[in-house]
Amino acid sequence: MGVARYTKDEKDRITDVELQSGIHVKACYGPEDLERVGFSYEKDLAPPGQYPFTRGIHAEGFRSRAWTTRQYTGFGTPEESNERFRLMISHGQTGLNVAFDLPTQMGYDSDDPMAEGEVGRVGMAIDSLRDFEIAFKGINLEKIGSGLTINAVASIMLAMYQAVAEKYGFDPKKISATPQNDILKEMIGRGSWIFPVEPAVNLIGDTIEYSMTTLPRTNPVSICGYHIRESGATPAQEIGYAILIANAYIDNVLKRGYDVDDFVGRFSFNLNVFGNIWEQVAKFRAARKLWARNLKEKYGVRKDSNMYLRGLFGGGGYGLTKAQPENNIMRGAYYALSAALAGAQTIALCSYDEAYTIPTPHSAIISLRTLQLLMDEIGLRDTVDPLAGSYFIETITKEMEQKIEEEMEKIEKIGGITQAVATGYVQRLVSQQAYEYEKGLQSGELKKVGLNIYTEGEPMEVELHEYTGESAEKQIAALKQLRRERSDADVKRTLTELEAAARAGKNVMPSLVECCKAYTTVGEMARVFRDVFGEFQEPGLF
Repeated sequence: MGVARYTKDEKDRITDVELQSGIHVKACYGPEDLERVGFSYEKDLAPPGQYPFTRGIHAEGFRSRAWTTRQYTGFGTPEESNERFRLMISHGQTGLNVAFDLPTQMGYDSDDPMAEGEVGRVGMAIDSLRDFEIAFKGINLEKIGSGLTINAVASIMLAMYQAVAEKYGFDPKKISATPQNDILKEMIGRGSWIFPVEPAVNLIGDTIEYSMTTLPRTNPVSICGYHIRESGATPAQEIGYAILIANAYIDNVLKRGYDVDDFVGRFSFNLNVFGNIWEQVAKFRAARKLWARNLKEKYGVRKDSNMYLRGLFGGGGYGLTKAQPENNIMRGAYYALSAALAGAQTIALCSYDEAYTIPTPHSAIISLRTLQLLMDEIGLRDTVDPLAGSYFIETITKEMEQKIEEEMEKIEKIGGITQAVATGYVQRLVSQQAYEYEKGLQSGELKKVGLNIYTEGEPMEVELHEYTGESAEKQIAALKQLRRERSDADVKRTLTELEAAARAGKNVMPSLVECCKAYTTVGEMARVFRDVFGEFQEPGLF
């Protein structure tokens, strides 16, 4: 994952380069290569801002607006996370990318036995609206958009985000939130799923339907090829699977009687950046083209802006190494360069210490400054799609497009992406590829600087984020106090209404908002869904 294969002769001369997606790179490219792959300026390129958007979705690219900087942030209590949010904003960060701890992701309250030892460890602990009130205190939610890295209970978190915005006097129609809300990739890549496939996808459909009118600036789903890539997928598989997953969510909403142009323009993507720079640039350019073509030809989307591939390109943490961690500063800079050359709308860049720990303020600001250097000093805003017209880039973009389509066809032949996930087909495939990749690193067949080549030098100490348990104790104490102070009658009433909506197959979002306003906890709302929907049983992978 991320390392091209180089074949050399006895004189150290490179005789072959194979990118991870299976594209072989020649030593030199010319007009004949464009003819070989069937390249057409009108069909494959066109000016920036015009279909098929290969060169970007805006005519002036970064000249009209720089990419949003959205570093992944959140740990411990809401108070601690609020402090970090404000620090990053004070240093010029233009959006939030909120991390939640595992109990929150899995729908457990902080005092649940299942949460022991994990409260606030890898993200912010959230039990109720009161925690959101603390976490977002002093932040203008009409100016700062928030990515919410949550999936199984994304509907709950989106409802809570609306509730906290209203609590602080912001207009829900003006706030911008992007819950990750992609459960199919969780079943492939991360494992933070709760409910079976069908009701889990229906919950995503509920958020999309609800957002059309109540939260029109919200991006209710962010399809995450990112985590699929980190789990072992090739760049071509990452894009192919992401498009198929997006189609599954489109189909769910179409069945509710809506026109595709009513909602698909608010779809967003979270895609990965690490590895060979040329492969990454080709991947994103091909992805924009294929997403637009998919929407126009498969679904009949009419409005150009609804065909934009919008979203976050994130510096892939899997590309980092524990060995010689300072090298990760350079790796991150090249990841950011790849994203900028590829026309990212938003970039979240991994910090050099993320292979070890939650980023320190020092390392997080280095990553932010890296993005700002590219933006305001190095010249990445000078012109749109600066690599366009290169015989090499246009050829491998076309070849990447073909590889992505091949991967999509494989999945369609076995019944589609939902079937492929439900049966464990995709999980088995990417797991095996991850295993083969790790074997390649350990054997030295795949080269990684500081890990298996150029390993000389003194080991570097990394400042670790200390987990003492004090944050968990504070969070649990606050939760107990909340339960004493809230209205039990309101909690019981709103949970009863939520259960009735879930059992009747109604959109649950209005009921969730009322639950949040009554200070019902995440665990209590998720328990209703567990009782109604059951839990996903992971298929055997081997």
